[in-house]
Amino acid sequence: MILFTSIIGILTGQILNFQIENLVSMPIILILIPALIKIGGDTGSMLGARLSSALHMGLGGNVYHNPVVRNSVLSAFIVGMCAFTFLGIVVWITGMVLEMEIAFATLMALCLIAGTFELLVVYSATLVIAFASHRFGVDPDDTVIPVIATLGDLIGVIGIFITMHLLNII
Repeated sequence: MILFTSIIGILTGQILNFQIENLVSMPIILILIPALIKIGGDTGSMLGARLSSALHMGLGGNVYHNPVVRNSVLSAFIVGMCAFTFLGIVVWITGMVLEMEIAFATLMALCLIAGTFELLVVYSATLVIAFASHRFGVDPDDTVIPVIATLGDLIGVIGIFITMHLLNII
């Protein structure tokens, strides 16, 4: 598990290194990246912990028609989207103070599109890992949180660059 998360962490760093010219040309994005990738990993880990607790208590059952799973995913998604909205506002204000201005609509679109992409991928992986771990007799607490925190970094970075390309920022 440690080797897997280490490899994903190195891959994430290499993606950032590959895009260094684009990042240096837009320092406001450098302010955005750490917080944005942290939100996906943290809310995914929160979802994983809730699912793990539900599985330990015997409430996990069927992933498709389970109110515990549905409500856990929904609440984590709401928390994530609120955090991405708040992040966009804070980074925009910080950019104004530091004279690294970017259009508010562009920054909010970047946060919300990249954030939504990150949450969808990370939450899907969280569900798969939690239920697979439980099915194969491995404690989901030991597998979900480290993998999802690291995967959140990778997917967040990829999501930022894809969204920047879609919005013609780079």
